Amino acid sequence: MEKYQDVTREAYRLLGQRPGREVVPRDPSCSGHWRSQDYPNRAGQWNVHPEYEIHLVQRGSGRFAVGGYVGAFEAGQLVLVGSNVPHGWISSVQHGERIADRDVVFRFAPEWVEELELIAPEARDVQELLAESHPGTQFLGATAMRAKNELLQIGTTDGIARLSHVVSLLRLLCDAPQHERRLLSDGLTPPVQETREAEVVNRAMEYIFDNLTGSVRLSTAAKLAGMSESAFSKYFRRAAGTTFSQMVKRYRLELACRLLSLSSTPVATIAEEVGFTNLSNFNRQFRATHGITPSEYRARVSADRQSNEIMPYRTEW
Repeated sequence: MEKYQDVTREAYRLLGQRPGREVVPRDPSCSGHWRSQDYPNRAGQWNVHPEYEIHLVQRGSGRFAVGGYVGAFEAGQLVLVGSNVPHGWISSVQHGERIADRDVVFRFAPEWVEELELIAPEARDVQELLAESHPGTQFLGATAMRAKNELLQIGTTDGIARLSHVVSLLRLLCDAPQHERRLLSDGLTPPVQETREAEVVNRAMEYIFDNLTGSVRLSTAAKLAGMSESAFSKYFRRAAGTTFSQMVKRYRLELACRLLSLSSTPVATIAEEVGFTNLSNFNRQFRATHGITPSEYRARVSADRQSNEIMPYRTEW
């Protein structure tokens, strides 16, 4: 009971804090960004981003906050979080303890939904779902179970098969009966205003994503922001919570994880494709981040996929 009360107090404490702005990377091979993550995890704290988020809790329990709402969660919970709505999930863990693959999330940009409706008018149902679900909606019963299966499949497929699971997931949420929806709102959802910091980070991240497989230079990013290199470097670190070079490395290694998970391309080729000119450096950086070599990572993903115990392409920022 004491641990439960501590987690509850922590969840309410979040509401009084300014949420951290999470930068969601673009995945050029998918309509959104899928990720499986352990807890504790930086991305699992009180954060906000313009993308919509479908959040599944695979294991563990605790308290969560979405906008101004605080409630309990347990394994199997499925929540749709609105654009620019602060959110966080908190579990009680001992020092050094981790809950492996506690969460699976899929984020997609509002612009993607708007563009989808332009070319496929049938997608207007998705816009209606998002409008009705603000600031967040928890899905229950059969809808949650079926949606969970589609969400997990997004992480293990590619190409048209992956797109079909994205569409099926959204269709299930759109078709959910009212008794399997719970709107998460107490009327206190704090507004999140776009700031100069967000503009600088957005512009820098666009540059990183567009050049992730080639040359990415801090000097160019600073020029795009209209700032000196030293001023930009300090500004970016304060706004994004990490240095520019660390951000570039993080997303290059994440792209490498995806390529290792979903292809048989040689490791040396993947290293070049994600912007590493030196294979030894790539192996060293990969091991420092993930604790294993790229080849060991690929072998583990293959074994886990066969046993269906752990989802592939996991990040632990």
